[in-house]
Amino acid sequence: MFDIGFWELAMLALVALLVVGPERLPRLARTLGFWLGRGRRVLRNLKDELDREVRAQDIQKAAQAGMHNPLGEVMDEAADSLRVIKQDTEKMMADAESRFEGKKKKKKKKKKAPPASSD
Repeated sequence: MFDIGFWELAMLALVALLVVGPERLPRLARTLGFWLGRGRRVLRNLKDELDREVRAQDIQKAAQAGMHNPLGEVMDEAADSLRVIKQDTEKMMADAESRFEGKKKKKKKKKKAPPASSD
């Protein structure tokens, strides 16, 4: 942001030492660091809030423009697939039950048939 090199910082520190004095310089540095940190946090929060607002507006515009919702499409496709799987499973169960019932009836018929007489 600022093009300040090592020698510029050293000169600034020397001037601050001469103006403020060695007793108050650590306190000044601590206070300055505190306020710079607070300013950075405020700017970062402001930037984050603006980014959220821009994203919210983009989403709102997309919804108003009738853009498709890819997540909704995936959910619909998954629901359709599950419906097909359910129908296939029910059909297989019905087929299995009918076969089972058919075998059961054949066994009953064999048991009820009179034995062949051997006279």
